[in-house]
Amino acid sequence: MTLRPSKPPGQTHPERNERFLAAQKVTWISVAVNILLTVLQIVVGLFGKSQALVADGLHSLSDLLCDFLVLFANRHGARDADEEHPYGHARIETATTLALGLILLAVGGALFWGAVGRLQNPATLQKVHAATLWIAILTLAGKEGLFRYMLHVARKLRSQMLEANAWHARSDAASSLLVVAGIGGNLLGFTSLDILAAVLVAVMIMRMGWMQGYQAISELIDTSLDKAEVDAIRATLLATPGVDGVHELRTRRMGDRALVDAHVLVNPRISVSEGHYIAESARARVVRHHHALDVMVHIDPEDDSAAKINQHLPSREELIRHLEERLGQTLPRPEKVVLHYLKGKAEAEIFLPAKTGSDQMAALKTAIPRMLHEDKYFVAISAHQNGAL
Repeated sequence: MTLRPSKPPGQTHPERNERFLAAQKVTWISVAVNILLTVLQIVVGLFGKSQALVADGLHSLSDLLCDFLVLFANRHGARDADEEHPYGHARIETATTLALGLILLAVGGALFWGAVGRLQNPATLQKVHAATLWIAILTLAGKEGLFRYMLHVARKLRSQMLEANAWHARSDAASSLLVVAGIGGNLLGFTSLDILAAVLVAVMIMRMGWMQGYQAISELIDTSLDKAEVDAIRATLLATPGVDGVHELRTRRMGDRALVDAHVLVNPRISVSEGHYIAESARARVVRHHHALDVMVHIDPEDDSAAKINQHLPSREELIRHLEERLGQTLPRPEKVVLHYLKGKAEAEIFLPAKTGSDQMAALKTAIPRMLHEDKYFVAISAHQNGAL
C-alpha cells in the first residue's frame, strides 16, 4: 500500500505565493545594491589604478548576473505540480544554484589568472588613489548589511537558493575586507598588496563557486538528507500509533523541501482501511514536522527486507480452489475467506454462514489439521461461524 499526497495541477499554493513575493523583494534589493557597488568599484578602480577594487567590482557584476538568475528561478520554481512536473518545479532552484556555482568558478578563475600574471611582473605594480580605499570601505559595509538581511529572509522562507545567494553576499563582504587591507597596504607603500588582495579575492570566489556547485549536484543526484534529519524522520514515523517498525527509509531533497519514502511495519491482522489510516497519519506527521514536499508510505505486514518473499505463492483464486479441493465435502460454502501472506506461507480465516450445522463445523475442524500436514501453501487455517464470534 503506497500513499502520496496529490494537489490540483497548475495551481499555486498561497504559502508558496507569499514565499515567491518575499523572495522577489529581497532579490530586487540585492540587484539595486549590486548595480550601485559594481559601477562605483569598476569606475573608481580603473581610474584609481586598483586591481583589487576592479576584481571586487567584477565579483559584484557576477552577483548582479546571479541575482537575475535567482529572479528567473524563483518565478518559475514557485509553481505547483502539473502533469509534466508531478513533483513541482523546485528543482529549477537547484539548477540555478548550480549555475551560480559555475559562474563563480569562471569569474574567480579569470581574476586569478590575470592577478597572478600581474604579480609576476613587478613593472606593473603602482600606487593606487586614496579614493579607492573609501569605495572599498563603502562596499564592505554594503555587502555585510546585504548579507545579514538576505540570510534573515532566506531562513524565514526556508529557501536554499536565497540562502546560497546570501552567503554569496557574505563572501563578497569577506573579499571586500581583503580589498580594504590590500589597498590600505598599497597606500602605505607596499604596492604588491593590492595585486595580492586581488589574487585572494579570486580564490575566495572560486571556493564559493565550488561549494555551491557541489551542493546543487548533490541534490540533483538525490543525495540523502543528513543523518540527524533522517533519524528525526524515523523517530516521527515510529511515534505514529499503529507503526511497529520502519525500514527502507529513503530521503532526498528538492529545493528547500524533503522527499521521503518509507516502509512501515503494522500488525498483519488489521484491515486494509486501518492500514491506510495508519499510513495517512504517518505521512501527515512527517509533512507537518519535517517540511516535506512529498512522503510515500508503504505499509508492510512484516519486514520484507528480512522476511521470506511471498511472491511464489499463488493468487487468491487459486488458494481458495486449493482449499476446496483439499477439504472436499467438509467445507460448506463460506461467506468470506480472509487470506494472510506471511513468512513465505499462507494463512486462512474461513467465515461460514450462521446456519452451518454443528456436525459440519466439527467435521471441518477435524479435516483442517489433516490438510495442514505438509501442505505446500497453508500453514494455518481457522474456521468461524458468523454470529458466533
